[in-house]
Amino acid sequence: MATNYWLVKQEPTGYAWADLVREGQTAWTGVRNLQARNHLRAMRRGDLVLFYHSGEAKEVVGLARVSREAYPDPTAAEGDWSAVDLGAVKPVAKPLSLAAIKADPGLHDLPLVRQSRLSVMPLTAAHFERLLALGATRR
Repeated sequence: MATNYWLVKQEPTGYAWADLVREGQTAWTGVRNLQARNHLRAMRRGDLVLFYHSGEAKEVVGLARVSREAYPDPTAAEGDWSAVDLGAVKPVAKPLSLAAIKADPGLHDLPLVRQSRLSVMPLTAAHFERLLALGATRR
């Protein structure tokens, strides 16, 4: 199966990249947006995920991998919500700011730029590779 690529956003004060590195793996819970939930449900084991600090930081900081596909979100008291498990792969060599992403002409149609409030979004292979290159990171 082909690898899919994703970007997840999280406030570092809520759950930072350093937390994922320390824990090694986490359940990605608490997503309460239908479009983002559907993206979680489309994730497959082995897919690669860029970890983005939202809030004041606004930068891509790490590379993760989907280790468990969508399952019912245990934090949801009601509704049809999903979670996935993510495992840390490695930090990006150079954190990649939103300003740098917006300045790159090849990324003008990136969901992060077009739908900035969406917390889980798909990336094309070309976008994923460009973001890694801008962050001076190899898989």
